[in-house]
Amino acid sequence: MKERIHEYCHRLHLPVMAERWSAMAEYAATHNIPYSEFLFRLLEAEIVEKQERSIQTLIKLSKLPYRKTIDTFDFNALPSVDERRIRELLTLSFIDRKENILFLGPPGIGKTHLAISIGMEAIARGYKTYFITAHDLVTQLRKADQEGKLEKKLRMFVKPTILIIDEMGYLKLDPNSAHYLFQVIARRYEHAPIILTSNKSFGEWGEIVGDSVLATAMLDRLLHHSIIFNLKGESYRLREKRLQQEKQKDQ
Repeated sequence: MKERIHEYCHRLHLPVMAERWSAMAEYAATHNIPYSEFLFRLLEAEIVEKQERSIQTLIKLSKLPYRKTIDTFDFNALPSVDERRIRELLTLSFIDRKENILFLGPPGIGKTHLAISIGMEAIARGYKTYFITAHDLVTQLRKADQEGKLEKKLRMFVKPTILIIDEMGYLKLDPNSAHYLFQVIARRYEHAPIILTSNKSFGEWGEIVGDSVLATAMLDRLLHHSIIFNLKGESYRLREKRLQQEKQKDQ
């Protein structure tokens, strides 16, 4: 009987139940646990394990460069950030509203950390999230275009529930690259949100993409339904260096 139960669990793709049912059945018998509760605990263990595997798969597919949550963000060091507004984003209500989130500000103040924190929360709730820098995005699209696979690659960037585009503006884009980026923005417009980080103000986007008309078209779609954060403060890298130097002086 045990062998048959084990076999049936595997045939039904229930590996946790196959592994634990015998020990849990013995525990239930010795502690007079009702059959319904025993079954509930067994099913719950299977579901919890599947959810965890699903989350780990989503994290791997997301290409997030590292895992960070909002709990490790130092709001005290960046008073320009409204913590209440940031935590409101973690409700993920912006997904249903198809709202983009834009973090603007100088390098090193935590824009990417905030974007990743939202991405991690979305993944924890089962939403597909994908992270890529603006430079890598246009590089991949250019390569796909040269190979005759542009449409397939564009669909890849449209498919995730959340697309995080990091470091917009760190490098200028040539006209073709700018058009690739525009296609991604246009296809996700009013379909699925983009979280974008940039060290440039909107007024500088014409210079970034080398075409003020195209920059206006991009911003028109990004900003129509959007939540914008203009972050100000000292780079955490410079802050850590300054604090270290001050500490050395005190010694």
